[in-house]
Amino acid sequence: MVTILKQMIDEHQIENDQDRRNVVKEVIQEIVLCGLSRVGFFKEAAFYGGTALRIFYELDRFSEDLDFSLFEVSQDFSFDKYVPGLENELSSYGLNLEISIKEKVNDSTIKSAFVKGNTKELVLRFFENDPVASIINKNELVKIKFEVDTCPPPFATFEHKYKQLPIPYEVALYDMPSLFAGKVHAVLCRSWRSRVKGRDLYDFAFYISKKTPINLKHLNSRLIDSGFITPNHELTLDDLKDKLKERFNSIDYKSAKEDVINFVKYPSKVEIWSKNYFCSLADEIKQ
Repeated sequence: MVTILKQMIDEHQIENDQDRRNVVKEVIQEIVLCGLSRVGFFKEAAFYGGTALRIFYELDRFSEDLDFSLFEVSQDFSFDKYVPGLENELSSYGLNLEISIKEKVNDSTIKSAFVKGNTKELVLRFFENDPVASIINKNELVKIKFEVDTCPPPFATFEHKYKQLPIPYEVALYDMPSLFAGKVHAVLCRSWRSRVKGRDLYDFAFYISKKTPINLKHLNSRLIDSGFITPNHELTLDDLKDKLKERFNSIDYKSAKEDVINFVKYPSKVEIWSKNYFCSLADEIKQ
C-alpha cells in the first residue's frame, strides 16, 4: 500500500509546504472516490463540482470538497450504508481517518459528511521522515467535506470515467456541459457576502478556455430552483450573456483574486482579471 500511495503522490507537483498539505488531501479524495465506487455509490449518484473538474478534466487549481448529486430525487438517501465500506477502504491504506455524518438541522436537500484526520500524522504517512511535519501543529486536522444533493435539478447529462490509482475504478459524473451549467449558476446566484469566491471565476475562465458548450436546459432548471428566474422563463443564450455581464460589472476583482490565489499554481493567470475581461469571456459562451 505504501508503494501505491507513493505512485499517487508522484503524480503531483510539490514545491512547498502548502503543496504537501494539498497533496495529502487530494490523494485522500481519490481514495474516497475509489472506496465509494467499490461500495456501489455511483449507481445512485454522480460526481460534480470543482474537484470533479480537477481530477477528471485537468483543472489546474486545488479544490477542497467532494460534491455529488443523486440521479433521481430522493429524501430517503443516507450515507450510512456506505460508511463501513469507505472506512475499510481508507484503513486498508494505513490511513487513520474518521468519517462523521452531519445531522440535518433544517429542510436542506443537501446531505453532508466529513472525513477527518490528524495533519501531522498524515503528512508523515505520505512523506516519511519529512522535516515539514515537525512544524505542523499537533492539533491541526485534515478535513474533507463531501455533500450529496438529494433533490437535483433535471436535464443534467452524465458520463463514466475511470482512474487507475489507487486501483482501477469507475465514477459516474456530470459531463462538461452540465458541469459548466452548474458553475454558471454559482457565478450568478452564489451569495458573496464578505468575499467574492474567485474560484468560481477561475473555473468559469477554465471552461471558456476549453471551448465547453453549456447545457442551457440544465442551467435554466437550476436558475428556476434558485428563484433567479420565474418557472415559465426559457433562458436564451443572449439572455444568459446579458445576465453574466451584469454580474461581472458588479464584482470586486481585488477580493476575487485574494480568494483564489492560494488555490492556484500560477497566480499570474489572474492578473488580467477585470470586468472587461470577464464580459469578453461571456460573449464566447456557446451551446
